[in-house]
Amino acid sequence: MLVNRRLAVTSARLTHYSRYSSTYTTSDKYKIVVVGAGNGGLSVANQIYDRFAAAGKSLNPGDIAIIDAAEYHYYQVCVWTLVGSGLRSKSTTRQPLTSLIPKRLAHIPESVKTFSPEGSSLTTTSGRTVSYDALVVAAGLQINWSGIQGLPQALVDSSSGVSSIYSYDTCDKAWNDIESLRNGNALFTQPAGVVKCAGAPQKIMWMALDRFKRTSRADKIKVDFYTGMPTMFSVKKYSDVLDRLRQERGVGGHFQHNLISIDSNNHKATFKKADGSIADVDYTTLHVTPPMGPLNFLKDSPIVDSAGWVSIDPGTLQHTKPEYSNIFALGDCSSAPTSKTATAVIAQAPVLTENLFSVMETGKVSSAKYDGYTSCPLLTGYGELLLAEFKYGLEPKETFPWMDQSKPNRFFYHLKKDLFPAAYWNLMVKGKWYGNKTIFRPSFS
Repeated sequence: MLVNRRLAVTSARLTHYSRYSSTYTTSDKYKIVVVGAGNGGLSVANQIYDRFAAAGKSLNPGDIAIIDAAEYHYYQVCVWTLVGSGLRSKSTTRQPLTSLIPKRLAHIPESVKTFSPEGSSLTTTSGRTVSYDALVVAAGLQINWSGIQGLPQALVDSSSGVSSIYSYDTCDKAWNDIESLRNGNALFTQPAGVVKCAGAPQKIMWMALDRFKRTSRADKIKVDFYTGMPTMFSVKKYSDVLDRLRQERGVGGHFQHNLISIDSNNHKATFKKADGSIADVDYTTLHVTPPMGPLNFLKDSPIVDSAGWVSIDPGTLQHTKPEYSNIFALGDCSSAPTSKTATAVIAQAPVLTENLFSVMETGKVSSAKYDGYTSCPLLTGYGELLLAEFKYGLEPKETFPWMDQSKPNRFFYHLKKDLFPAAYWNLMVKGKWYGNKTIFRPSFS
């Protein structure tokens, strides 16, 4: 019996790797090229392949290529918050990239250097030219660790008291710092401007505060939130609730304060205020959300806007220039004016898929439109979560209208802690997860 079970497990594993051990490719021409193998790139590449098959126009294996030189794929900030809260091991947040790319998709393990959209081609850092009929850019964004003086040095210093959940290498340091703190000042920061998962900077703060209370340390630790933003959250409905929680729980709120430097030797953080003045603040532990922006290889390319994001129509996700109508983008690298989250990608991928398919078949986009939907599952403590969902215009668009989603509860907490990670690895990266539309491909007809 035991031998048979082991054989069954071995057979299942071999079946998995047979389907998902990607094949490197040396071809220079593809029907569709996807730049980036994050959650957006993997999800949309699989959905595009399935969309053609559903229409009886099956692509050949290798017609779609994914370009990404990364060794690992990471389930990023959403789950790294759980690591920083002691709820998950960071080893569960990454998998070898090649194990996630099925054989039906080609894999080019390189990085893009330049785009030549007029010729429907791009060049990799090795000098290889790759041409395409359609291009999807899902490259993500860049975390600018050096944008705060002293931050890179502080993060590698085990005695600095400085951590960040925005990196695989440092997310567990956040938990270690929270657990080891016995008294003093705990500071949590958020920069002005675009960040990946804009609620994460305060999620880890709420979890730390609750941990301090549960371990009888809260009366000896002062918690402060320093944010470059003018409010707790961009959507007023949720911001009002979060600010009320902040005041009720005794958390200091310092708005329009941008962290600009860290002196880890003296445990001092320096902030620049909106009026240009400087504030030096002593800390015992400091959680930092670094500034972020577009990737360097995109910033100087012809496919981006003046800010460095891939310029797309916010509804169709097609490039705004008519001469680049075979280019689409989704996720963090795009100019879509919504919060940069995995849930935004979940909503964008089927719209992009439908419009790309329509352009390749008919020369024009379909009626599919993305409304800006995004979500931020805001942990406010162990066993409770506020589920913020909204669309373009910062207008709430909630999945559970019969519930008050601005009120933290345990049901939402378990969605984030238990359901979302399982759905991510088993469905989303395979193009099978549509969030509140379940696992079935939506119809846009």
